[in-house]
Amino acid sequence: MPRDTERYDVNLSILFTELPLLERPAAAAAAGFDAVELWWPWTDTATPPRRDLDDLRAALTDAGTRLVGLNFYAGRLPGPDRGALSVPGAESDRFRANVEVATAFAGSVGCTALNALYGNRVDGVDPAAQDALALENLALAARAAHGIGATLLVEALGAPESPSYPLVSAPAAVAVVDRVNEATGLGNTAFLLDLYHLSRNGEDLPAVIDRYAEGTGHVQIADDPGRGAPGTGSLPLDDLVGRLRKAGYDGWIGLEYKPGDRPSAEAFGWLAG
Repeated sequence: MPRDTERYDVNLSILFTELPLLERPAAAAAAGFDAVELWWPWTDTATPPRRDLDDLRAALTDAGTRLVGLNFYAGRLPGPDRGALSVPGAESDRFRANVEVATAFAGSVGCTALNALYGNRVDGVDPAAQDALALENLALAARAAHGIGATLLVEALGAPESPSYPLVSAPAAVAVVDRVNEATGLGNTAFLLDLYHLSRNGEDLPAVIDRYAEGTGHVQIADDPGRGAPGTGSLPLDDLVGRLRKAGYDGWIGLEYKPGDRPSAEAFGWLAG
């Protein structure tokens, strides 16, 4: 794997979670990273108090780290939820309320990638109605992201871990991307290509890269099986990342893996290889 640490960012919602949120940016910086990403940090609210947002902004700034990716509110994550934007009722309302908050925060720290998890299918609700709601909410998010010069991301998740999530293939996620771009005319919605999730779905990863690299707005990696650091599973991540670069993807690659039974600061030895 290319050892250009300047193009890797650390996901602080899965790494350094042994530390309080506000201490994680400094820990990532101490490990040699100046770029980080986050799932929505406040799982119990879509609209946290201003002081919480200010404190996180200060922690990022004080550590000298740049936030390069942020999820919109997605419910309980980690946990049973996989997004809110296609879930009728209160969850969809929370997502819409979060759009303004999340984009304003992202804009204030120079973050230009916002990930919108689609949400699980709901028993007793027509999937077509959920998809219509999703398109409405994704268009809202895309317009808000456009206002700060950001890209809206749509991600496919792994079916074994997310059996009720409808986007469990690259073509399914990209089809949603295309519908949002058609609806808004902005062209600022892109595919989040997560090699771990796509591997869990049994996809042909080289073929996915060749077909979709041009429309990819962000990449995340973890080894499979286990969702550990590169080298702990069987994915040829060296070759896959190299293939992405050759296909023209020059953006950030998020390290979204579990550190295992060790402190997160010790989970980056593969970078020295």
